[in-house]
Amino acid sequence: MRSKYMVLTILILSVSHRVVPLSKFNFIINLIQAKMNSRKILYGLGIEGLIKSIAYVFALLFIYAATSKLLDFETFTVQLAQSPLLSAYAGIVAWLVPGIEILIAGILVFPRFRNLALYAAFTLMVMFTAYIYIILNFSDFIPCSCGGVLEKLSWTEHLIFNVVFIVLGAVAILVSTNGYWKKKLILLASLCVLGIGIVTLLFVFSEKKMQRNNAFQRRYMPHPIEIVHSLDLEYSSYYFAGIGNGNVYLGNTTAPLLMTVIDSSFTVATATMIQLDQMDLPYRAVQIRVVPPTFYVVDGTVPIILQGTTANWLAKTKMEGDYYFNHIYAIDSSTIAVKSHSSETMENIIGIIEIGSHIKGNFSDKLLEKQIDGIFDTDGKLIYNDSLRRIIHTYTFRNEYLIIDEDLGLDFRGKTIDTVSTAQVHIEEDISRNQKKLGSNTVLINNSTATAGKYLFINSPRLGKLEPDDMLDEASIIDVYDLTDQSYSFSFYLYSYKRSKVREFRISNGILYALQGNYLVAYSMNTKFFK
Repeated sequence: MRSKYMVLTILILSVSHRVVPLSKFNFIINLIQAKMNSRKILYGLGIEGLIKSIAYVFALLFIYAATSKLLDFETFTVQLAQSPLLSAYAGIVAWLVPGIEILIAGILVFPRFRNLALYAAFTLMVMFTAYIYIILNFSDFIPCSCGGVLEKLSWTEHLIFNVVFIVLGAVAILVSTNGYWKKKLILLASLCVLGIGIVTLLFVFSEKKMQRNNAFQRRYMPHPIEIVHSLDLEYSSYYFAGIGNGNVYLGNTTAPLLMTVIDSSFTVATATMIQLDQMDLPYRAVQIRVVPPTFYVVDGTVPIILQGTTANWLAKTKMEGDYYFNHIYAIDSSTIAVKSHSSETMENIIGIIEIGSHIKGNFSDKLLEKQIDGIFDTDGKLIYNDSLRRIIHTYTFRNEYLIIDEDLGLDFRGKTIDTVSTAQVHIEEDISRNQKKLGSNTVLINNSTATAGKYLFINSPRLGKLEPDDMLDEASIIDVYDLTDQSYSFSFYLYSYKRSKVREFRISNGILYALQGNYLVAYSMNTKFFK
């Protein structure tokens, strides 16, 4: 620009040297230079003012956020403990995050270190944004990790808020006078990758840490099962309704009255719509249970129990309005075991309902032992062993199972090889919906279960001592227990089929049937290990 002004001045002088005296020429040049310098100063002050303003806004945000966390530190720590990304490191992160926020805020005030602090603030906001994105997309429960005014924002609004600050940080860095744009862009991109990578690794390692317990060691048997049949069901909404008479009976959560019958060789499959004598009730949680030749259609929210035979798949009402329940297991053609809630305490209880000329219910509130709330901490799977004629309840969140006789008498309390005897559940209350649900820091001990002969089979989602970290990605771990002497027998891997892990499994006549993704898979069981 200066050269252009000089050239213009020379041209003017060359044209008008006779009009403008030479003594005036130096004055004109000095005037032009002074004007140019003033514009440069104003431009510099504008850029410097922008950078300083952005730095002060970041400092204010970090001081406010850190203060909110520290003033309610206990709540902040609990919220971190419920986060699927940070649950395993909640104690460290609870101090680290506000500490870093205060440190960056302090450095932003000093011009000498402001540029470095802006890079740190940019990276921290990228990490916060990655955290929110993963929470929104990979977590059933969304905790809050900030207080004050920001807590009033929805998580989507919070995500947008963070993106705005990322842009502000990038602008402040890019318009600063030192450095080149290309280098700055490369550095900002690298910091984005670093921030997102750190948060992702925290998520992965936190989940793995929750799944490991080095306090026990399994015994694995070589090749205890071998695949014999598989069938593509096309959908993953099927569940086991029952097994018997050489058939596998499957219900479907998306088509509640659809019954699919598959023979044991997987060569014949038929689909039938069950007919009910009452179709206009407010059904919300329909379940089908089959004990050939009898089948049940139940909904514990109505509550109603309908019964029929597999010969015609017509179900007639046997009980309506007598007993509410949330889980059932059919024992025989006239008896079902149920899990319900106490009308007095709302805590879980176990009962037996007999279907006959008169409905008879027998419930016990002495079997399930309350540790926290009597609901989530006593949750578990209810199954029935035909050989031993015993009801089995396996706790989901502790290392225990119950063997119960048909009169609801307790035979014994068995222990699994895991060492978590007290349920580690974190319960969150959704005030807007008046609901309680499990936080993501809850430790799952026992998953799906099955029983046959003298054995109890439990799918464990936890790694023991010396087990490879990637095994849970490749297979499901099945622990086997001997119910006759209450002992742990051994474990085996049930490998993923076409990259699908086991959702549910049943055992009948030496065959293990598993629902794996869209597939029904049958495995023969080696009699050398299963007697």
